[in-house]
Amino acid sequence: MNKLLIDHARVLATMDSKLGELCDASLVAEGGVVTWVGPAAELPATVRAERSTRRIDASRMVVLPGLINTHHHLFQSLTRALPAAQDARLFDWLVSHYPRWNRLTPEMVYVSAKAAMAELILSGATTISDHLYLYANGATIDDEIRAAQELGVRFHPCRGSMSIGESEGGLPPDNSVEDEDAILLATREAIERWHDPAPCAMLRIAVAPCAPFNVSEDLMRRSAELGRAYGVRLHTHVAETLDEEAYTLDRVGMRPIAYMASLGWTGSDVWWAHVVHPNAQEIALMAETGTGVSHCPSSNMRLGSGIAPIREMLEAGVPVSLAVDGSASNDSNNM
Repeated sequence: MNKLLIDHARVLATMDSKLGELCDASLVAEGGVVTWVGPAAELPATVRAERSTRRIDASRMVVLPGLINTHHHLFQSLTRALPAAQDARLFDWLVSHYPRWNRLTPEMVYVSAKAAMAELILSGATTISDHLYLYANGATIDDEIRAAQELGVRFHPCRGSMSIGESEGGLPPDNSVEDEDAILLATREAIERWHDPAPCAMLRIAVAPCAPFNVSEDLMRRSAELGRAYGVRLHTHVAETLDEEAYTLDRVGMRPIAYMASLGWTGSDVWWAHVVHPNAQEIALMAETGTGVSHCPSSNMRLGSGIAPIREMLEAGVPVSLAVDGSASNDSNNM
């Protein structure tokens, strides 16, 4: 098994509450798994003596764990900086992009994903979760998986979906949505083909109907049932904008978080993107159920969605992570 020694780091940030930040520290990894961390002076002499060990002199370096990007739309990298969307809020921004996204090919999705992931890697990301929810012209998450495997990054693609088009009161055009039975079949096939439940796996699948304004109540429920039957995680957009809040209040008489909770979309196997507009009771619910949040600060500002109450979430015990969101709503893939 290949062994890597990062030796004599000026500072090693362990992100561990007990170890903290170590000066003049070393780290050993075997087969891609960290097996030893501590002061360089305490490193077993046999490790440095092994000729097969690859050693990196980190005496002038700061070492920290790879960054984890928990929400992205890699396919959007080819539609950055469109003039019509520069000053638009989310719903108008989406409407201006749907026609262009409908022209994407599998090769375009692959290229867009690879370019976006390369930028993420260059900014320190080693794990990327992506939310692909539009499948134009035969594109699938396989196109993004191919890009991730060629780059060697840990990838957690979410099989997204949209099922409510304009004719049924949804936001996307009808030619952007899929049949619900076909969605569930494609999701099941993606899990069975690609999901690796092993510890430290490089590829895992999540189930991810897009949002309350483009997915039916039935599909939300059935998606959660499918994901839990396979033991995979669940992901969606929730409480991103006040427009979304108005939509769910009008359609189902509930705020977005209450609506998602009524559909079984809370728990430690669930994480929501954005969550810009929760109230105190909803934050308490998230903390109580262990429901996670992908915080997308740049995108939230770029689209004028608002400022998420992250401090309140953290103090309540909500699991919060950091994410880029789509590069077309961020203008960057940089963590």
